[in-house]
Amino acid sequence: MNNHKYDAIVIGGGHNGLVNAAYLAKAGKRVLVLERRHTVGGATVTEEIYPGFKYLIASYLISLLRPEVINDLDLARHGLEIMPLESTFVPLPDGNYLADWPDHDATKMEIARHSKRDAEAYDEYARTMRRLAVALRPLLDMIPPDPTSVSPKDLETMARVRGVLDQLSQEDFYLLSRLMTMSAADFLDEWFESPALKGTKATSGVIGSFMGPRSPGSGYVLLHHYLGEVDGVFRTWGFARGGTGALSQAIASAAREAGVEIKLDASVARVNVKNGAATGVTLENGDEYSADIVVSNADPKRTFLKLVDSQHLPEEFVHDVKRYRISSPSCKVNLALDGLPEFTALPKGKEALLRGSIEIAPSVDYLERAYDDAKYGGWAKKPFMDALIPSLIDPGMAPPGKHVMSMFVQYASSDLEGGWNEEKKAQFLDTVIDTMAEYAPNLKDLILHKHIMTPWDLERTFGLTGGHIFHGELALQQLFFLRPSPQWSNYRTPLKNLYMCGSSTHPGGCITGAPGRNAALAILEDRP
Repeated sequence: MNNHKYDAIVIGGGHNGLVNAAYLAKAGKRVLVLERRHTVGGATVTEEIYPGFKYLIASYLISLLRPEVINDLDLARHGLEIMPLESTFVPLPDGNYLADWPDHDATKMEIARHSKRDAEAYDEYARTMRRLAVALRPLLDMIPPDPTSVSPKDLETMARVRGVLDQLSQEDFYLLSRLMTMSAADFLDEWFESPALKGTKATSGVIGSFMGPRSPGSGYVLLHHYLGEVDGVFRTWGFARGGTGALSQAIASAAREAGVEIKLDASVARVNVKNGAATGVTLENGDEYSADIVVSNADPKRTFLKLVDSQHLPEEFVHDVKRYRISSPSCKVNLALDGLPEFTALPKGKEALLRGSIEIAPSVDYLERAYDDAKYGGWAKKPFMDALIPSLIDPGMAPPGKHVMSMFVQYASSDLEGGWNEEKKAQFLDTVIDTMAEYAPNLKDLILHKHIMTPWDLERTFGLTGGHIFHGELALQQLFFLRPSPQWSNYRTPLKNLYMCGSSTHPGGCITGAPGRNAALAILEDRP
């Protein structure tokens, strides 16, 4: 049994864990990252499961990555190149389509084909969402306060929160208050009438969440996905050259340059505790590593119900963790293709739309029915899909003349009745392909290889409890000072020297790097 001493140990080499480690190392700490898989990145990886084809087996796009992380870690110098995803193509069952173009006027003309009224409302909608997002963006970088505390630090942060809200006009404050609790569908009904436009907009309110577009709270998730930017351009989705795994490799490179040691195939079995304080970790192979600080990039259920013996934790906190909502509706499908899918709704001369997002979300009703199919332990008979053909953006993702297709899919319950097995995986994969083939009939003839990650696969492969890509629902009762538990939302935990830095902490999921960075700042407050 080996024992090694570090200033800090980070459990999990996902992107937030790597960001956290890099910041701590740049502050002079001796840091070790322990990653259970053969590569860093967690769910932010690119893998060649089928020879010559690079699959985005989990996360696939970048939008919310904090500019501070990009700049502080100098990620461009470490190889990160983000290319804007400029369009959205929504094929419709009747053979029509809706498109969102990089050209603003072209998009308005496109919307006007479906509804002149919606085209007129579109600019004001975009301006309103931008105002709310820009106003709230400073909250992303805050260490959440305890509103019940009278400590100088919490009072100072509460004053900063008030300062952020004071920037809002009275009208926008009331709108934000409503949006936080209402459904995406109800909110969009106040703006638009076209089913196709409302359907594609509503996807931002449900993606990654076990909610339908008519679920209260999905309005906030809609806003959450408006908080991003790429190279300073607001509300832009981007594709990293080489896939999302290239981002993880860039962060890992920056971390190693700062002195971080990264150990792969190193699965942590438990956090070691002595006298109410974390003292290090023990790996599944029996190796022990000691540290003054232990940081978990895992979700709260894995951290506090598996890695930490509950006898070391307050009973009320353990109950909070057990109540934490973390069931997932998401699957990921990748296809290796012998050529390009031909979408019947795509007009000749507009093939550039295939270089963007391809959404199977023709209406709010379509999304809600997909949710209905899954919420009782099943899967959608007609799933919602956010698809991408990465090889059109980055030819290195597939061999010449071939293509790879990435499909984020909802809904399929992580609590599937009877559980997931190989037969059910194959059945749902067929459902996904059949649905996409309704819009691109030649798809099935092009498939060279297909790969699916169900919620159970996401849990088994990446350690995501319930397969939840955000480490827990972005629901109102699990946001800001309530994420993941009241009084423990500031990246600290009831166990001395144990911190959290993953997506289960503020500001939540997506590839942001914010939890990792914020947690490092909290740690350095405690241990300069």
